[in-house]
Amino acid sequence: MDDSHSANVPQERAGAPAQAAPTPNPPSAPDDPIRADAVSALGTLASGVTGEATDEATGNPTGEAPIILDNVTKTFGKTRALDGVTFRVAAGETFGLIGPNGSGKTTLIRVLLGLARPTGGSVRVLGRVMPDRRVARSIGYMTQASALYAELSVRENLAFFGALYGLHGRQLDARIAETLALVDLTDRVRDPVQTLSGGMRQRVSLACSLIHQPRLLFLDEPTVGIDPELRLLFWDYFARLNAQGVTIIVTTHLLDEATRCHRLALLRFGQLLVMDTPDELLRRSGADDFEHAFLYYANREEPTLA
Repeated sequence: MDDSHSANVPQERAGAPAQAAPTPNPPSAPDDPIRADAVSALGTLASGVTGEATDEATGNPTGEAPIILDNVTKTFGKTRALDGVTFRVAAGETFGLIGPNGSGKTTLIRVLLGLARPTGGSVRVLGRVMPDRRVARSIGYMTQASALYAELSVRENLAFFGALYGLHGRQLDARIAETLALVDLTDRVRDPVQTLSGGMRQRVSLACSLIHQPRLLFLDEPTVGIDPELRLLFWDYFARLNAQGVTIIVTTHLLDEATRCHRLALLRFGQLLVMDTPDELLRRSGADDFEHAFLYYANREEPTLA
């Protein structure tokens, strides 16, 4: 990291108490275009956070599902990335999106986040027609590609993303301590992210997406590249968040872990093939595992929705 960047980074001394330090300015834009897109997405989302949060600005009406999609389409030129997608997600639910590469999962996430505008249909998130940046304070987003700044410490990354969402002072310090405890990284708070293992970096990414206590959390392939033990730990985190009323939308290629979701939506070529609980999807397909169940639904001529 060059001197122009280090001047903006708070210096932490071993053994010194945590201080409400100035938020570090981000380093220069990353060279990796995939990571750059992740950083840009988070920056765009957080740029909608202004002033103090209010129920009117960020809360959804009583009784309304936090996510409602009605016949949503999204096209890129002649390519139809989403094709008539309709579903609702309940508060406190973990809702899984599964399907092969190119099925429309990430496009759907971006539409729900307000980072992409649907070509047709309607999208309501937390009571607002999307895109609407007023819901940004209530949304957390863990991107598939890491958006962390490797040369900053774990704490500095959390402080930076917390400040994007309007946290500061003692409130920010408290949230950093809470999220680090949640992902079991309190003892690595001063370590530069570039010194951490891949699994630890994933935990820091999760902590950054939770720093502002979102009511709605989007996780795009959160367990890619991490070991089975850590995958189980992540899903334990998600269950604890559900118990606190947090709604989670998660995409995954790992069909075995998809059984941890309350409901699953299977996508293929932008279409919603089927949606139901994991147990019911297996029962209706007559298959013994999700690989064969997915093939069963993919080969059906008509979508089958619960």
